Amino acid sequence: MTRNIADIRRDYEGGRLDEKQVPDDPLVLFDEWMTLALEVEGEEGNVMTLATADSQGLPHARVLLLKGCDEHGLVFYTNYHSHKGSELANVPYAAMVFWWPSLSRQVRIEGRVEQVAAEESDAYFESRPRASQLGAWIATQSVVIPDRQWIEERQHRFEQAYEGQVVPRPVHWGGYRLIPEMYEFWQGQPSRLHDRIRFEQRDSQWHSFRLAP
Repeated sequence: MTRNIADIRRDYEGGRLDEKQVPDDPLVLFDEWMTLALEVEGEEGNVMTLATADSQGLPHARVLLLKGCDEHGLVFYTNYHSHKGSELANVPYAAMVFWWPSLSRQVRIEGRVEQVAAEESDAYFESRPRASQLGAWIATQSVVIPDRQWIEERQHRFEQAYEGQVVPRPVHWGGYRLIPEMYEFWQGQPSRLHDRIRFEQRDSQWHSFRLAP
């Protein structure tokens, strides 16, 4: 490595995040932050890191796209037979992290995860570009394959198989919903004196408090 990464510095700046002014429902604040992030970050606004744990408690993380958010939870789509799908089948809890560098903002969300209804997965699958629909059939996600040619040959077979036809959703592909039990909002500030507001759900009620940077 030609550059000493220990010397990289960034002084964060942003509006203050005051625990006395945040809404009672963290979803309201998340929606405000996400709306602004989509305006500022564009197509990268809904990018997140999803962390899961396997049956031995070992953590695994990867970058995904958030595809839905409402009072029922946060939705993403993937192959149910992927590593994350297998991990969620054994340990149905996960953590999400959103990072919006232009705003010096981060949001952490943790909670229980469940599969969405088949009808919801069908509706989203139908909205995808045809190439992405075929990709759900082509890619046996997380399985070891011999080379790139294996994918290309499989792609050709599925393109021929569904030529002139509607591409159905594979039963092994669909959505998950994370039902939040914790939100943590981080607003960068100068001198590393950042604002951190945490929401935790207890007895079906949200409770918020400030954390030290």
